[in-house]
Amino acid sequence: MITLKPYSSSLLVLAGVVVMVVGFYFIFLRPPLLPEDIRYIGTTLSVTNSSIPNLSGWLSKVLWVMGSFIFTTGFLIAYIAFTSFRTRTLGSLFVAAIAGFTSIGFMTVVNFIIGSDFKWTLLALTFPWAISLILYRLHK
Repeated sequence: MITLKPYSSSLLVLAGVVVMVVGFYFIFLRPPLLPEDIRYIGTTLSVTNSSIPNLSGWLSKVLWVMGSFIFTTGFLIAYIAFTSFRTRTLGSLFVAAIAGFTSIGFMTVVNFIIGSDFKWTLLALTFPWAISLILYRLHK
């Protein structure tokens, strides 16, 4: 008989929803250039706008696409949590681990590398995913 592990699965669903919300942020709320982007590039917004006048419009569209991919990743993580992760299907832990590492995990690492204003927020958002993997491993 298959034993259900609702805590690890529920946390992984939450992790998926968190990633989906990040995707929505990129699609609907994130401006093309944040103050931290300008700081990292080492210029000013006025110089950027005058040097590359269509950059903001182009970046908006890039962020829509990126946000859609982020949302989709979160959606698939939540689906895996409801299905194969919950029933402990062979490979589901591996898939959940890789999905988290290559999505919210890598985004967090890069935000620490660039000194993002959001690095600590992103780190906190990785906890449901990380804890779900730990709980999965603890309950055999």
